[in-house]
Amino acid sequence: MATFLDIIAAGPLLTIQDGGRPAARRYGVPPGGAMDRFALAVANRLAGNQPHAPAFEITAGGTQLRCSTAITIGLAGADLQARLNDTPLVPWYSAVAPAGSTITFGGRRGGWGGRAYLAVAGELAVEWAIGGAGTCLAGGFGGYQGRALRAGDRIIVHARSAMAADGMRWWPSDRRPPYGPQPRLRVIPGPHADQLPMAWIGLLSATWQIEQAASRQGYRLAGAILPSFTHSLASFGIVPGAIQLPPDGRPILLMADAQTTGGYPVIAVVIGADLPLAAQLLPSDRLVFAATDLATAYAALAEQAVWLAAGPEDDESGELLAQAGAIG
Repeated sequence: MATFLDIIAAGPLLTIQDGGRPAARRYGVPPGGAMDRFALAVANRLAGNQPHAPAFEITAGGTQLRCSTAITIGLAGADLQARLNDTPLVPWYSAVAPAGSTITFGGRRGGWGGRAYLAVAGELAVEWAIGGAGTCLAGGFGGYQGRALRAGDRIIVHARSAMAADGMRWWPSDRRPPYGPQPRLRVIPGPHADQLPMAWIGLLSATWQIEQAASRQGYRLAGAILPSFTHSLASFGIVPGAIQLPPDGRPILLMADAQTTGGYPVIAVVIGADLPLAAQLLPSDRLVFAATDLATAYAALAEQAVWLAAGPEDDESGELLAQAGAIG
């Protein structure tokens, strides 16, 4: 069944994202995909899709969409005051949107969170390129015309029939990363930490703030000036989560759309399990770093894989949804 989602308002940044293009890094293509891949996977599981299927990434709110027919949706990530017509939508739940209804995202609520993920039961008719369907803003491909969505765009969805009688699904809070204000991001030493020991110590000692120079490519951090190299390095491979240290001593935390190579020293790397926490940061948000080891990093990622494999829970009575709405 084909349906339409019309974009009424797009907000600061509305894109279609999926699980990324990790295999395309060999060609110099950014891995891309959802900034918060855990929340993307949950939204898709709530909607009955595969975890890394394309979905909408809403940044900071200000977004409104209208559906032409009844659809089942899954919502996860930040609480951006989502509403289905006049009814609040609680994150980490599924819902049925009746034909002609509007889904609106206002702005942050609860002191944290920059990105929400809206999945639609079925398949978004989007552009697949170089092994993925996520929007690559730098390359101008994937998603919808290789760009951010804007008012007036129409997304076709090959949707599955929405069945309100099936009951709603929800994602338990004990199977989510520890989202919240001023997250503690665990890091392992980068390849240049031994050569810049005072920079490593300074990184762990300071409280950092996201500067206005923040994007899907990376965040410039303010909080301390760290000692760095004065000489240039040969370019080498880098990954999302790497913390680069330019000559000015102001660190840069690389995110989903990070370039594949770079020449600044890397003093630390945020572990994969904590990248969802970093993905929910916006300019002016604060964070701290804490040292960990590879064994802990692997164990934390494996734990999240177990959570995702377990899938959502049923809430046929709507009782848990009512409780969540009262808390929110």
